[in-house]
Amino acid sequence: MLPDLRAYERFIYTLPQQFPVIERSTLVLILHGPAFAELNGSLLFAQDVVLHVWEDLDFIDGVITGYSYGAFRGAERLYWYDPQPHPNNPDLALNHPHHKHVPPNIKRNRIPHPN
Repeated sequence: MLPDLRAYERFIYTLPQQFPVIERSTLVLILHGPAFAELNGSLLFAQDVVLHVWEDLDFIDGVITGYSYGAFRGAERLYWYDPQPHPNNPDLALNHPHHKHVPPNIKRNRIPHPN
């Protein structure tokens, strides 16, 4: 469950202070009315590691309605998370539709999203 909009905004904009491993943040919370927002940007870490973040947020129901998180080292895609349904893959049933894409064959190699 998401906290209220202001609490989430404080959390997002203080991530580098809370977690010194984050060298820089470009995350921006874009409001789409009083209770809906989109989070977009990146978290930059040492050794050229970047986490690209996109979230679609509904603060009325307190949920993330859409997301994509992708980790890169330079141009190399390390892994990503997304909620694209794959109903024919029984290995993903536990957390359907949430899952992680990992090498090798990162586009097709999916594992269950951790709880």
